[in-house]
Amino acid sequence: MKFTDLFIRRPVLAVSISLLIIILGLQAITKLTVREYPKMTTTVINVSTVYPGADANLIQAFVTSKLEEAIAQADNIDYMSSSSVPNLSRITVKMKLNTDPSAALSDILAKVNSVRSALPKGIEDPSITSSTGGTGIMFISFRSNQLDSSQVTDYIERVVKPQFFTIEGVAKVNVYGDQYAMRIWLDPQKMASQNLSAPEVMAALASNNVQTAAGNVNGYFTVYKNKVETTTNTVEDLKNLVVYSKNGKLVRLRDIAEVELNKQSDGVRAVANGSESVVLAIDPASTANPLTVVKNILPLYENIKKNLPSSIETSILYDRTIAINNSIQEVVKTILEATVIVLVVITLFIGSLRAILIPVITIPISLIGVIMILQLFDFSINLMTLLALILAIGLVVDDAIVVLENVDRHIKLGESPFRAAIIGTREIAIPVISMTISLVAVYSPMALMSGITGSLFKEFALTLAGAVFISGIVALTLSPMMSSKLLKAHTNPSKLEEYIERGLNKLNNIYEYILKLVMLNRKCLLAFSIVIFASLPLLFYSLPSELTPIEDKGGFIAIGTSPSSTNVDYVQSAVKNYEKILTDTEEVEFSLIISGVPSPNKALSIITLKDWNKRTRSQSEIIAHLNAQAKAIPEITVTAFSFPEIETGEQGPPIGFVINTANSYSDLANVAGSFLQEMKKSGKFVFSSLDLKFDTAQMKITVDKEKAGTYGISMQQISRTLGSYLSAATVTRVDIDGRAYKVIAQVKRGDRLSPESFEGYYLKAANGQSVPLSSLLTVTLESQPNALPRFSQLNSAVISAVPSPTISIGEAVQWLKETANAKFPQGYNYDFKGEARQLEQEGNSLSMTFALAVIIIFLVLAIQFESIRDPIVIMISVPLAVSGALLTLNFFGFFGIAGTTLNIYSQVGLITLIGLITKHGILMCEVAKEEQLHKGKNRIDAIMTAAKVRLRPILMTTAAMIAGLIPLLYASGAGAVSRFSIGIVIISGLAIGTLFTLFVLPVIYSYIASEHKPLQEFDENIK
Repeated sequence: MKFTDLFIRRPVLAVSISLLIIILGLQAITKLTVREYPKMTTTVINVSTVYPGADANLIQAFVTSKLEEAIAQADNIDYMSSSSVPNLSRITVKMKLNTDPSAALSDILAKVNSVRSALPKGIEDPSITSSTGGTGIMFISFRSNQLDSSQVTDYIERVVKPQFFTIEGVAKVNVYGDQYAMRIWLDPQKMASQNLSAPEVMAALASNNVQTAAGNVNGYFTVYKNKVETTTNTVEDLKNLVVYSKNGKLVRLRDIAEVELNKQSDGVRAVANGSESVVLAIDPASTANPLTVVKNILPLYENIKKNLPSSIETSILYDRTIAINNSIQEVVKTILEATVIVLVVITLFIGSLRAILIPVITIPISLIGVIMILQLFDFSINLMTLLALILAIGLVVDDAIVVLENVDRHIKLGESPFRAAIIGTREIAIPVISMTISLVAVYSPMALMSGITGSLFKEFALTLAGAVFISGIVALTLSPMMSSKLLKAHTNPSKLEEYIERGLNKLNNIYEYILKLVMLNRKCLLAFSIVIFASLPLLFYSLPSELTPIEDKGGFIAIGTSPSSTNVDYVQSAVKNYEKILTDTEEVEFSLIISGVPSPNKALSIITLKDWNKRTRSQSEIIAHLNAQAKAIPEITVTAFSFPEIETGEQGPPIGFVINTANSYSDLANVAGSFLQEMKKSGKFVFSSLDLKFDTAQMKITVDKEKAGTYGISMQQISRTLGSYLSAATVTRVDIDGRAYKVIAQVKRGDRLSPESFEGYYLKAANGQSVPLSSLLTVTLESQPNALPRFSQLNSAVISAVPSPTISIGEAVQWLKETANAKFPQGYNYDFKGEARQLEQEGNSLSMTFALAVIIIFLVLAIQFESIRDPIVIMISVPLAVSGALLTLNFFGFFGIAGTTLNIYSQVGLITLIGLITKHGILMCEVAKEEQLHKGKNRIDAIMTAAKVRLRPILMTTAAMIAGLIPLLYASGAGAVSRFSIGIVIISGLAIGTLFTLFVLPVIYSYIASEHKPLQEFDENIK
């Protein structure tokens, strides 16, 4: 192609084009945001409704089911799960990826409001919040040796928490501590002695604590604002409140109850590094960049810390962005290392320092120029785009190397550098364009993918494609010009050049000799290739699969589960042994244990490890060690596991196996319990827990309606009396120093320990006399679930599981599906939550992308060679290279090396191999085609000549690419496993694939390649 002559003859034009690319790239660098991953919006809507005193069945029937029916009509819901527990309905709505969070929140809010009037009168208004659904980006502890936890919590709620909402991107700030409330501890015995019933006391409290908006008094010239004190906002005022007055008899609240300002509830207790603490957890907004949010939080936190009272201490327990920043730094370091290694390898192949500049200058131009493309598509600098730049280092020099080598070959044949540049570039222009288009075509299908894989790799694919595109421009504009100026006739080569030339010539002769032997025994090599082809399915299916490999993120999570009937006192006591284990583990920097979260019988622990450079054991080894030690704790089951590599709004262990049915909970519990036993017997899981168990004691209270009617006592009286004594409902709210606090009435804990406590409760009969409540009730104990879970509006049971270290998530999921299909009775279905759900949803998306990439490249090659056969020959190398990569993964996987699974990173590596390997075939087949067309050679002679001519550029480009990826193999720190996974696939596949290309491709070409003849010409003069 002669268009390249222009740039050789006009060097200023060639240089100006490259400088323009650099300038546009440099201006874009400062305008791009830095993120962990490409922008993904994960939205989880939580709807919580408090119904004081109500049992789980009541809440499910009258609250949860009503809300679920309405919410299910909202758009873009991935799944909806709910849990009905005593006093509370919780509905979690997981939206589809990249759903607009504001629109989702508005939609669900409207659905909830549409059924608000159909909900029971005694409930509190539903609370609807939106978040990313993750664990939180930062946990901060506040502790004091002088103040109790309620006082610390009150300070945080008043002073600290509001400040964090000034930071853009903060969606929610959870405070794990005990808030203050006016607690009224009723004494049933004293109430009975005063002949007062619980409903009467509740009515007196409510009617004497009201918020009054009294308006203004508007005079002729002045306005008086009115403030009426109609609440009792001090403990003393509340004690002196008259709750009964008749015939001169006054009964004050202090006569029948104790009043204090104390904890609102005692359901959550946090311990940080062994000390009682109040913990503040920050959740980012769905659309926020965690790096930006934390960057803005840190100065605010330092200011808060500086202004704290001397009695309160604070520290950051966990910061998720530490691992993110470390990972980004490691990738940037890898880019620099890869660049140096590629320079060394090119030097060893070329020898001439002047010639080295030609391919080397392509690296900065391509890497800087592609930043302009990132800006154009509104991308960010993240781990995926940086990983693409690592791969690009070895790729972008390929085209320049091919041009350089071809020009150098013509110089050695006696041409001047200028003529050699003209002739050599003309010859190689079409292959360079074809190789560029082929690589761009490989990645284009990835940009069209949906789901998590599409969101992750769209920017990766377009970054790599953009870098290759720019390198193609440089190879056809700047590289030929530089070759004509920098290369000299080989009259006085240096000793290094002579040594390298002798070595490459010797290698060329050896290759020519072996290739002749191969061509004489073509059928043997053909049979060998068929065996390799046949082994592909075996190699593929023998690999374990997972969504992403487990990374060392410098922190992990642990969940403790005790029997369902236990409370927070039991949990806190039980986890003390685990606290000691964490304290004795030298790699642990900070530990946080929150008892009572996410449910009363559980504990959530966040563990932060020391810096990667300060420990010898990996995170996986530490987790395995802790899990082994935790088995010795009999009171509670504690299992540690890694944070999900990609935040997708899922919480808990990596596998959530959901069993749902329309049948009763008792039948469901039996089926789920049997399946859980199968899981434990399989030995594939180190932890498995069922959320539906009939192991919680429930008092079934039967009222003797006949007897109650005789006394003139209504069911409403009985209901209100039990609710007043036991439910801890909010009677009203009072204003204390500009903040609303709940007024909660309840009997003391000592008066509600067991069913026998009812003997101390009294009702007021129609004749005014007190009647023992126990005389009207019959109490029986029965086993019921601690919670009533539902999934997609069906009764459900969720088995949370962590696979054993030798089992991948993909293998575990496959076993669960096969066993469920074999064991489940009719009417039972299954679904997944957690990382397992994402793995199932992604399915074969990358396999389809692989197939699409192959088809696109095939069509591109068919256009170039005007042949169907030649593209088949070139594509033969692809499965051979893939087999090499899969064989390597299986080999390293046998020894338990992390990252040697079939995950999204290794699969992207396989897709990348398509373009890399076809480049070699294009170089060889293009020369073979020219040999047939212009020199009349047959297929065997043509491909033999092409193989010898193209050996050197193939080896140089392969060596440069492999060299650029070597730093990925010894990567360390956060994100190292993912980088290793993609690196090992490309390096092994490219090395083995190149070997097959050099020997197998000529054999295949000799059998099935087209016999090329000049295209028919149309003579306009013939009529």
